[in-house]
Amino acid sequence: MSKVEDFLTADEEQEIVQAILEAERNTSGEIRVHIEPTAKIDHFSRAQQVFHLLKMDNTKDGNGVLIYVAVNDKKFVIYGDKGIDKAVPRGFWEGTKETIANHFKQGNFKKGIIEGILKAGKELEAHFPWDHNDTNELSDAISKG
Repeated sequence: MSKVEDFLTADEEQEIVQAILEAERNTSGEIRVHIEPTAKIDHFSRAQQVFHLLKMDNTKDGNGVLIYVAVNDKKFVIYGDKGIDKAVPRGFWEGTKETIANHFKQGNFKKGIIEGILKAGKELEAHFPWDHNDTNELSDAISKG
């Protein structure tokens, strides 16, 4: 069994999907989680690739957010689309990164991802509030590489 398969249980993955649904309830922003064993290039560049492969750069408002985790490398990246970068202040994701990192250091991977998702949702809500015409543009399922 690979480290990716050991990283989260099926129940933990379902809890993460529920957190995504909750976080997206009050924002038009789209949040995804991608988990893979390792990145063969630098982690930020790999997160950009995955973002594109998951078609997260095709949202109407350019407000997709990817939480990318390379399990064996013990690294993660929060990558936001260009619409977010235009709307938010510099260092916008630092608090979310810190929340995830603190839990990861303690081995609380599920909790770190869930709290990161919920914090990202709150941050997105201020800049991209939910609209009654909003549709869920992307899958909420965890993707794996």
